[in-house]
Amino acid sequence: MSQIDETHDPARTSWVESANGHPDFPIQNLPLGVFSAGTREPRIGVAIGDMILDLKGASGAGLLDDHWKLALGLSTLNAWFTHGPDDARELRRKLSTLLSDARFRASVEPHLVRAANAERHLPCDIGDYTDFYVGIHHATNVGRQFRPDNPLLPNYKYVPIGYHGRASSVRVSGQPVVRPKGQRKPPDAEAPDYGPSRRLDYELELGIFIRRGNDLGHTIPIGEAANHIAGYCLLNDWSARDLQAWEYQPLGPFLAKNFLTSISAWVVTAEALAPFRKSMPPRPDGDPAPLPYLLDRADQHSGGLGIELAVTLQTAQMRETGLKPHVLSQGQAAAAMYWSAAQIVTHHASNGCNLQPGDLIGTGTLSTAEDTGLGSLLEISQGGKAPIILPGGETRSFLEDGDELTLFARCTAEGAVPIGFGGCTGRILPAN
Repeated sequence: MSQIDETHDPARTSWVESANGHPDFPIQNLPLGVFSAGTREPRIGVAIGDMILDLKGASGAGLLDDHWKLALGLSTLNAWFTHGPDDARELRRKLSTLLSDARFRASVEPHLVRAANAERHLPCDIGDYTDFYVGIHHATNVGRQFRPDNPLLPNYKYVPIGYHGRASSVRVSGQPVVRPKGQRKPPDAEAPDYGPSRRLDYELELGIFIRRGNDLGHTIPIGEAANHIAGYCLLNDWSARDLQAWEYQPLGPFLAKNFLTSISAWVVTAEALAPFRKSMPPRPDGDPAPLPYLLDRADQHSGGLGIELAVTLQTAQMRETGLKPHVLSQGQAAAAMYWSAAQIVTHHASNGCNLQPGDLIGTGTLSTAEDTGLGSLLEISQGGKAPIILPGGETRSFLEDGDELTLFARCTAEGAVPIGFGGCTGRILPAN
């Protein structure tokens, strides 16, 4: 696990004034991403307050280690992630010094770009994307709708369940969500028909980016798994529930989910999250202990993520009438996850599957035990049986055209400066 050091010092401030007190990107965060501005090609940057530090420019000016110059001069983070945790920590220390010590201001400031003038891109070339199902309250809530007496299948508490997603349709926050079409079969229909989804939903998740991977045929021991995690983002696995209900047996999710997955633009590094680590929630009495290959004392002690999650919805009518987005849910990631990020990574590679730098892993929907922290409309509306009432009098069971949904994440801990992820937003467009 990453350790707390001088870069997390709550007394440290930046000469980039907008960083001091910034809700997401104070100097204690320093997330990595890819951006473009003006006529320049996409390049790697660091979010600092309302600005972005161009790392290609900073490297070219001799402000960063020559050993990093090639990887930081590219248009994706894949090559940088191969540098591993030691270089990640050293880059963070260097950036923190450059952006906090006024002696470096004259040299660094020419390489700052206003975030408002920049376009964000995917942080990595995502070769593979896998989505897990580690939110036990979500799994229980959804299972209860189909199997009231046995909501969780027998393997859930032994195996971190996952499915292989579609990497080609992962998009950065802000890209539109075109309503998918597919086969739908209502319970009272004799046969399916084909058309736009009538039960479009979101899923509140965290994304995990892989740092160094493993060779094909080799595994990642649980005690080493944290060193294979580069960082985290927000992830929305948009889901067409009517398509899903008809197609998911016997092989699981397919067209109901692979039409789009949205992620937030910035990778909040594993190093930045060091002050916000928590113990994994204790397993309920009677639950089996993880099998030995998934059990590590250090991971159980600090593998939890102290991240506060929230979701807002704003309809087209709400925008037209000036109503603020409505908060659908708020909850803690640590309270929602039955399996840790390290356990996810270890299990994924446990059969010799080769993970690669820049691969993306989703946690699955993170719902809390309380109704205020549910991570999907399928749960909030109880499968459409209990529509929610929005400000202005509209109701929603599932998403309608024109709806805009945003995921948020914020880390807080006693004695630490809060950091955030930036939003993950998508607006629903009619089916083509």
